[in-house]
Amino acid sequence: MIVNMESYRQRLTSLADQGIYVGTSSWKYPGWCGLVYDEQRYITRSKFSEAKFERSCLSEYAETYRSVCVDGAYYQFPTEQYLASLSEQVPDNFKFGFKVTDDVTLKKFPSLPRFGPKGGTMNPNFLNPELFLDRFLRPCESIRSKVGPLIFEFSTFHKHEFEHGREFMDALDQFLGALPRGWDYGVEIRNKGWLVPEYFQMLQSHGVAHTYNSWTRMPPVSEQMELAGNETADFSVSRFLLKPGRSYADAVKGFQPYTGIKEPNENARIAANKLLQQSLLRKRRGYIYVNNRLEGCAPLTIDGILPGNL
Repeated sequence: MIVNMESYRQRLTSLADQGIYVGTSSWKYPGWCGLVYDEQRYITRSKFSEAKFERSCLSEYAETYRSVCVDGAYYQFPTEQYLASLSEQVPDNFKFGFKVTDDVTLKKFPSLPRFGPKGGTMNPNFLNPELFLDRFLRPCESIRSKVGPLIFEFSTFHKHEFEHGREFMDALDQFLGALPRGWDYGVEIRNKGWLVPEYFQMLQSHGVAHTYNSWTRMPPVSEQMELAGNETADFSVSRFLLKPGRSYADAVKGFQPYTGIKEPNENARIAANKLLQQSLLRKRRGYIYVNNRLEGCAPLTIDGILPGNL
């Protein structure tokens, strides 16, 4: 448990006031009741209402955190109505991080039920700037003051999609060059062999942040932070998702319902704290998002990375 919740909130608020936003990946977790959420708020007819919880818990989340990563935007383009429903639940100084919808970032649609007949086919809209501008960025304009990082997450590419990383970098370079400046864009890749100077230089030329990510087949964030040229923008974005080497399915199976720390990850905590301290020292914006699947309970992981807790 978090020993002093009031101090926890104050420290997160103080960091956000300095432009350093620490939050979680998504927020609709009943397992956080008694920690972040007051279960009594969601009682209907003497029972916990999951529908009420999912509909309105963001406002209670925002009483503690000043940012959240909206993972759901990855699965469908956000509408202005949807964004307004999020925005109205949080204060003016709140920042949403959004994963950009996979219609833009998938080279080939996976053979999964949600893709229907598109599964297994090449995506004609891969890195289509017009689609991104119209279907993603235009709706975000409606809540622009509350928009933090826009994260282009690219799943692992295979040889039949890009034989060489250079081909991906060229396509991404052209795409990023077509986007309007003034937004905090981040790029997250899952091909560890592509973390080369040319990749970082290309991102830097556009002022786009390499998104540090702790993931199954990626080197630890601590190692990504040691690579030459890894700081590619005047802000940083990091997502602490999984312990390298562990699958998402295994993490879900082992850590649900996310009520407590199951397996501390000291390496990830040290890296997150270092990113936080670097942002403080350099007075630059920073976004740090933590997932339940890293250790078992994102709010408690965050408590462990805050200044003075390591």
